[in-house]
Amino acid sequence: MEHKKQTFSLEKAWRYFFITYEVVWNLFLIFFILILCLICFAVGLGAGYFASLVKDMPIPSYKEMKRDIYDYEETSHIYFANNVYLGNFRSDLEREEVKLQDVSPYVIKAITATEDEYFYEHRGVVPKAIIRALFQEATNSPLQTGGSTLTQQLVKNQILTNEVSFERKAKEILLALRLEKFFSKNEILEAYLNVVPFGRNASGRNIAGIQAAAQGVFGVDAKDLNLAQAAFLAGLPQSPFVYTPFTSDGNVKKDLSPALHRMKTVLNRMKQAGYISEKQYQEALQYDVAKHFAPPKPSPFEKYPWLTMEIEKRAKEVLAEVLAKKDGYTKEQLLQNASLHERYVAKAEKQLRQNGYNIYTTIDKTIYDRMQKVVADYRYYGDDKIQYVKDKETGKMVAKREPVEVGAILIENSTGKIISFVGGRDYKREQLNHATQAYRSNGSTMKPLLVYAPAMEMGIVQPGSVIPDMPLRVNGYTPKNADGKTHGLVSARRALQYSYNIPAIRTYMKIMNQHPVEYLHKMGITSVAKTEENHIALAIGGTSTGVTVEENVNAYVTFANYGTFVDAYLIEKIVSNDGQVIYEHQSDPVPVFSPQTSYLMIDMMRDVIRGGTASSLRSYLKFQADWAGKTGTSENQQDSWFVATNPNVTFGVWMGYDTPAPLQSTYRGLSYSKRTQLLWAQLMNSAYDVNPQLIAPNNRFNMPGGIVRRAYCTVSGLTPSNACQKAGLVSYDLYNTKFTPKQGKEQYLIEGRFVEVNGKRYAALDTTPSEFVSSGVILNREVLKRWGMNRSSASEWNGMLFVNELKENGKIPAPPAIHLANGTTITWQPHSEHDVIGYRVYRTGQGGAPPQVAAVVKAGKTLSFAKLQPGATYYVTAVDISGKESAPSNTVAAPLPGAANQAKEKTQTPEKQKD
Repeated sequence: MEHKKQTFSLEKAWRYFFITYEVVWNLFLIFFILILCLICFAVGLGAGYFASLVKDMPIPSYKEMKRDIYDYEETSHIYFANNVYLGNFRSDLEREEVKLQDVSPYVIKAITATEDEYFYEHRGVVPKAIIRALFQEATNSPLQTGGSTLTQQLVKNQILTNEVSFERKAKEILLALRLEKFFSKNEILEAYLNVVPFGRNASGRNIAGIQAAAQGVFGVDAKDLNLAQAAFLAGLPQSPFVYTPFTSDGNVKKDLSPALHRMKTVLNRMKQAGYISEKQYQEALQYDVAKHFAPPKPSPFEKYPWLTMEIEKRAKEVLAEVLAKKDGYTKEQLLQNASLHERYVAKAEKQLRQNGYNIYTTIDKTIYDRMQKVVADYRYYGDDKIQYVKDKETGKMVAKREPVEVGAILIENSTGKIISFVGGRDYKREQLNHATQAYRSNGSTMKPLLVYAPAMEMGIVQPGSVIPDMPLRVNGYTPKNADGKTHGLVSARRALQYSYNIPAIRTYMKIMNQHPVEYLHKMGITSVAKTEENHIALAIGGTSTGVTVEENVNAYVTFANYGTFVDAYLIEKIVSNDGQVIYEHQSDPVPVFSPQTSYLMIDMMRDVIRGGTASSLRSYLKFQADWAGKTGTSENQQDSWFVATNPNVTFGVWMGYDTPAPLQSTYRGLSYSKRTQLLWAQLMNSAYDVNPQLIAPNNRFNMPGGIVRRAYCTVSGLTPSNACQKAGLVSYDLYNTKFTPKQGKEQYLIEGRFVEVNGKRYAALDTTPSEFVSSGVILNREVLKRWGMNRSSASEWNGMLFVNELKENGKIPAPPAIHLANGTTITWQPHSEHDVIGYRVYRTGQGGAPPQVAAVVKAGKTLSFAKLQPGATYYVTAVDISGKESAPSNTVAAPLPGAANQAKEKTQTPEKQKD
C-alpha cells in the first residue's frame, strides 16, 4: 500500500512537471514569436524608415563619386622665375596632396588602429558600431566611440555635410557601401589622408591632409614621420583644434597634455592591434614630441607682401579671362561689364585657392631680393614730411608722418617679362604698390612718348629741327623752363637733352589735332583720357589721373623694340597639379612707331645721359651699356622720375610723397633729380651683380635703314644757306630719309650793319660812324618778333647773330680820362654812359697841323692804345651810337728815346687844349 502511494506521488509530480514545462515552453514560444515579430517589425520599420530617408537621394555614378572624393581643396604654389619656389598661395586652409606610397606606414597603422580597427574587413560600415551609436543616441548616454568608419568619414567630408541628422546618417551609410564597391581600400585611405583636418601648423595656419600636417607640425614629409610623430598626428583628427599643439598665432600651447594623452591612446591601440611591439611602444612614449616641432615659417605674404599680392591679383585676372573665354566671352566683354568681370574674378580666385595650381612668374628672386635691400639701405630719400589729415572718427586734423616713397620696375624688352620691381619702402605702413598701382604725373618723361616720338612719326620735327625756346602764353597759361630761363632757337635734340618745357609744348601744339594720345593708348597708358589731349600741359606730364611706374616704363620699352609695344607681364603660366597647362602667357605685339622714329628717339635720349639732365648717371654706375633715358619732374617738384633703356632691359624709378608735396631741392648735397638717379643706379648695380649679361649687354642699338646724317642751319633747321655757312651756324644730325632738312628761303638770317659793345651786337643807326660799324650775318628781328623774342643774351647766340637795340641818351658824351702806363701805352676806363660805342685816339699835329686820328678803339672792358710815336702828344674822345663825339680828354706825351723816365703828363684842361 505504501509502495502504491509512493508510485502515485511520483507520477503526479512528473505530470505537474510536464504540465509546467508545456506551459512554460508554450509561453516561451509565444514570447519568442512575439519578440521575433517585434524585431521583424522593428527591422521592417527601420528599413522602411531608412528607405524613406534615402528615397530622394540620387545614386551617384562611379565618375561622380570619384570626382567628389578627390575634389578637395589643395593649396596652390607660387614660383619665381626658373622654377625657384616662392611658397603657398594665400588660403584659409593649407593642404598638399600626397600618394599613399609616400606616406609613412606608421601613419597608416596609427590611423586604422585609432579611427577604424576593422577597416580592412568591413564593407564600408560596421553594423554593431552603428547599433551602439544608435543606442547611445537613444539613451542620451555619453558617446564613447564613434560609429563611423573611415569610409563613412570620407563620405561625410567630401560628399555630404557635417549636419547631425538621421537622414544624413542614412545617406552616409548607403554611400559608404557604394564607395566600397567602386574603390579599393588603398584608394579610400589615400583620399581620407588627404582631406582629414589636422588643426594648425607652426605658423598658426589651418592645415588638412597628412602631408601638410607632417610639414606644418614636424617639418618633415609624410613619408619620413617616425612612430611617435605618426601617432601624435593620427590622434589629431578626432578633435583637431583641441589637440593641435599650436595657437592661431603660431605659438606652442602651454598645456600639451591633451594631445600627449591622445598620442598615448593611439600608441596603445596600435600595440593592442599588434602593429607595434612593447619595445616600440615604450620608445615612442619616451620621444620628446615638443622638442621636434617645426619652427614657424613665414608665409610668402609675410616675406614678400607686395610680390604675393601682385601675383594673386594678376593670377586672378588671367585665369578669369581663361574661364570667361571657355564660356564664350571675350576679354573686351569681360572688361566692359563690371558684374561679369567680378563674377569671373571670384570664380578664378576660388580655383586658385582650392585647386592646387602651380603659378610660375617672371620675377628673378635674387635680383628682387637685392633691390629690396638697396631700397632699405638707401640714405638719400630726403626728410619725412608731416601731413595733416582728418581723423575719420573725431573729424579733427591730425599730424601724419610720411616718408619719401619709391616705386621701380625692371622689364625685359623683347619679351615684356617683369624681372623685378620695388613696391615701396614699408608694406606695413603703406600697402599701395607704388610700382603698379600708384598713379602720378610723369613729368618730362612724357615728352618722348607724347610729343617728340609722335611728332617725328608725323614728320613735324626731327632731331635737328629748330624750335623757339622763347616766352609763351596760351589762354592764360605761361609755361616755364625748370631753370626759369629761355634759350632762344634750340634743336629738338637739345630741347630734350636739357628738358626744356617751352619747346616741348610748342611742338605738342603742332600735333594736337592729330590725336597724339592714341600713341599712349597703343603703348598701354590707358589712364590718360583722350579728352585730355587738348590741354597743352599734358606735353610735360600734366595729367588729371597720372600714370603708374609700370605703364611709364613699359611704354619706353617700345623705343627699345624699334617701335613695337610688348605688354609687360608677370604670370608666366598656371599649371594644374596633374601637369595640365591652364594658362600660358602669349605676347601680342602692337606696332606704334617706325623703326626710324624709335632709333632717333633712342639717339636723342642718349644725349640726356651723355651731357644732359642725367649726366651724373655715368659716375654712379659700375658698368657700361648703351643707355638712353629721360628724367622727369612734375609740377612743384612733387614727383621725380628717371627711366632708361638699353638693348636688353628698361628700368624706371619714381620718388615722391604719398600725399603730393615738394621734394627737398637739396638733401645731403644732392638735388632731388640726382637722388633719383643715384637710387636708379644703385638698383641697376645690384641687378648687374646678379646677371651682368642681362643688365649690361655688349651690343648697342643698331641703326635701321632709312636714316641719314644731314647738315642743317641751327637757326632755321633748313638746309644751310650761304648766309648760314658764312655765320658758322651749320650743324649735323640724324634724320629719317623721309623728313630730311628742306631748302627754303632764308628768313632768319640777313646781311646787316651793327656795332659790338662788350661782346654784344647792337643795330647801327644811319648816323653811326662807319669806322665803328661792322657788316655781316645777323638774325632777322622781324622773324624773331613773330616768336615773341625781344631780348636775349650773347651766350644764347654764341655772341653773334642777334642785334639788340641801343638807345642813345641824347647827350654829348663826357670826355674820358687817360693816362700813360709804363711810358708805352695809353689806357682809360670804360665809359659810364651806355650808348658809347667806341673811342677815337688823336695825335696832335706839329707846326700848327690839325690833329689826326691815330686809332679807333671799340667799346670794351679793356681800353688801350700802344702804338705811340716818340715825342707825340695824344688825347682820346668818346663816340656814341648816334655819332656824337665828346670833348678831348687830357693829353699825354709819348717820351723821346732814352727819356722814358722824364715823360710828363700834361694836365691842361680840355678848354685850354682846344685853344
